[in-house]
Amino acid sequence: MANVSKEEEELRKLSIELRFLEQTAETLQQRISMLNAAMTDLTYASTALENIEKEKENAELLIPIGGSSYIQTKLASSDKVIVGMGAGVSIEKTLPEAKSILKERLEEMAKNMRSAQQQFAQIAERINVGRNRLETLITAAREGKT
Repeated sequence: MANVSKEEEELRKLSIELRFLEQTAETLQQRISMLNAAMTDLTYASTALENIEKEKENAELLIPIGGSSYIQTKLASSDKVIVGMGAGVSIEKTLPEAKSILKERLEEMAKNMRSAQQQFAQIAERINVGRNRLETLITAAREGKT
């Protein structure tokens, strides 16, 4: 390593840093994607609760079961909702409580989304700066400058 120039060493370090930053950016993109999907799911659930609140008992409903398939059913009661609390645990809540829980979750996810997007923007900027420096070093090496 004694014969390695200062520029070559910087090139190597910058190359490693860029790979790390690109992996971090990819991880953040995946996180943003997952948050987006979860927010969409919570938005659908909130909308469903809003609509169910307007329905009367024994109203006929179509319940999605996945794969663009539905089950036709009747609404027994709109005043109680089963809410997932995580780790496979669900609790019965009143409709207003369930709406409040979903609203809080949506707000928290939106906060996490903003944070992840901000981190992504910072990483993207560092990648751009690093790539520009890398190009400068490569050009200098090709021209034989030190």
